[in-house]
Amino acid sequence: MDLRAALAAHRLVAIVRGSDPEAALRTVLTLADEGIELIEVSLTGKDALTVIERARKALGPGRPLGAGTVLTADDARAAHRAGADFAVTPGLGEGLSAARELGLPVLAGVMTPTEIIAARALGAEALKIFPAAQAGGPGYLKALRGPFPNEVFVPVGGIDEAAARAHLAAGATAVGIGSPLVGKAADGGDAGGGGGGGADSGGGNGDRGADGGGLDALRARAHAFRTAVLEATP
Repeated sequence: MDLRAALAAHRLVAIVRGSDPEAALRTVLTLADEGIELIEVSLTGKDALTVIERARKALGPGRPLGAGTVLTADDARAAHRAGADFAVTPGLGEGLSAARELGLPVLAGVMTPTEIIAARALGAEALKIFPAAQAGGPGYLKALRGPFPNEVFVPVGGIDEAAARAHLAAGATAVGIGSPLVGKAADGGDAGGGGGGGADSGGGNGDRGADGGGLDALRARAHAFRTAVLEATP
C-alpha cells in the first residue's frame, strides 16, 4: 500500500489496544463501518495478532489495517503473517528494518531531528511524533516543518479533537488517536454484548456495555473525530 498517500487522504489513524479480543475486534469493525479508513491494532493488546487476522478476514483486502508497537523482527513477521498492511513502531530498531524487508510500509516513532533522519534512512515512509503532547505539541511540530518540509508527520499521544485540529493546522499530515477515540471499547467497557461491523457477539444487552456505554458512543466519537480532521485547516 501507499502509506504516505493514505495518510494524506484520510488524516486519521485509529489506535486500538484492548484487553478483550472480542471487544477489540468489534471496535475495529465498528470504526471501519463509521468510515475510519486507517486502523492500527497494537500488539500490546491481548491476542492482538488474532484480532488482526480476524479483522483482515472480515474487512477484506481493500481496507488498510496496521499492526502497532512493532518492536522486534518477530513482531514484524507475525504481523505480516496475520495480514497487516503496515507496521507502526514506537521508535527505531529491528522491527522497522524487518518490516521493510517484508515489504510492509512503516510509520516509525521519532522525536528528534536526528531520529527523523535515521528513520528515513532505514526506509520508514512516515514518521510518528511520539509522545506528541510531551514533545511540545503543535509548536514543536511546526518547528520541525522548517528543516523537514516534505516529511509525513503523524503526531500521536494526548490527541483530543482540539489537539487534532491544532496539529493538522501546524503541518501534520495525519493524527493518530487512541483512547480519546476508542475509549474503553476495546476492553469491553463500551463495546460489549452488541453488534458492530459483523463481529460475533453474544448476550442480550444489544449495544449496551458493561459501564453503561455502548457502541453508539464509539460511533459518535468516530464521527466527531472524522469531522474534526476533515474540517481542519491543511
